[in-house]
Amino acid sequence: MTYPSNTPGIDELINLPAGEIAQLPVELLAALQREIDAAAKQMKAVTARFAMALEIRYAARAAEARRACGKDTGTVRLADGEFTVTADLPKRVDWDQDRLAELVERIRTAGGDPSQYVDIAFKVPERKYSAWPDVIRLEFEPARTVRTGALKIEIVPQGGDQ
Repeated sequence: MTYPSNTPGIDELINLPAGEIAQLPVELLAALQREIDAAAKQMKAVTARFAMALEIRYAARAAEARRACGKDTGTVRLADGEFTVTADLPKRVDWDQDRLAELVERIRTAGGDPSQYVDIAFKVPERKYSAWPDVIRLEFEPARTVRTGALKIEIVPQGGDQ
């Protein structure tokens, strides 16, 4: 399908009011959606390639600067010409949940208060909640709040994918 020459492309969408975009023909919305998806994939690939290039250029210097400061993680600043490069290597800590549960129980058994040492949270997976008998679900209902996520709308030609 061809569109008039004054049809907005994805570069012009940023300047158009959402209400105006919403009034475009569905065929054009679908074409724009495909263009946006392709541009997003390309930008993701470019971003990954650029991040790799920065890592190649600065990772070794940043690691050396961290070692010189006596740390394995965190932020260091490197001078490069007229620029300061900030290299942040965040710390990610994972805890063995079963072991933590055992330790919490040992603290409780010894008469201590585990909340002084750990944050305790309870989670109920929705699929488990849905499988519970009504009598149990009713007991838990007051502790449950349902919120919605962001609405996602996709335009797909009838009869399948693009």
